[in-house]
This record gives sequence, structure tokens and C-alpha cells, in this order.
Amino acid sequence: MPQYTSPEVVIQRQLDAYNSKNLEGWLSTYAPDARQYELGGKLLAEGHDQIKARTAPRFSEPNLHAKLLRREVMGNVVVDHEDVTRTFPEGPGHIELICVYVVEQGLIQSASFAFGPQVLACGENRMA
Repeated sequence: MPQYTSPEVVIQRQLDAYNSKNLEGWLSTYAPDARQYELGGKLLAEGHDQIKARTAPRFSEPNLHAKLLRREVMGNVVVDHEDVTRTFPEGPGHIELICVYVVEQGLIQSASFAFGPQVLACGENRMA
């Protein structure tokens, strides 16, 4: 029986690669046929090509950083509450996210996201 990395370790590796802007390292934590969803079921991306295309522009943002506020682990499900600093088209700011990851055989099989409002550095709120 193969030994796999714990789900929590996989998600931490994913977060570290995200904060390092290491797109290939980040993508390597996802299964080739992984899916990303909005929480509630709307499909955002499926497979490495779509996930990479959806995320790559973010990795060029100068201030990109996800701060982990809280993590819960139950079996192969990891739930992160993050505050993500971004450069939105309207300017720099941040957004809170709830990320629900399902990890199987050492890779993220699915990720579902609940998006809080975008808060611009000037204090203006916009819904994601």
C-alpha cells in the first residue's frame, strides 16, 4: 500500500507555493483532473490546464499573499479561512476566503471557495 502525505501537509504545501508565487509547485498539489468550485457547486475550473489558466494571472500580482487565519482538518477534508492580499483591477486590497479542500492519495481532488467582499486599500468594499 503506497504511503501518502497527510491532507494537512498537502494543503500547507499548496499555501506555501501560492505565497512563493510558484505556479508549478502550487499546481503539483492538485490532481490532474481536480476541480475548483464556488462553494455551492458552480464549477470554476477543471483539470490542470483550466486551473492554471484561472490562477496564473494572480501569481504576477506584486502583493499576492494568503494569510492563514484558521485551519480545520477532518479526515481528508481541510478547511482554511484565509485573508488574501491581492491587486484587483480597481487597486490593491484584500479578500477573505473559506477554502474547502478534499485530498485523496496525496493530491487535491477538489477545492471549493466562499468569497468574502473585496476590500480595497482605500476602504471601498466590492463583492467578489
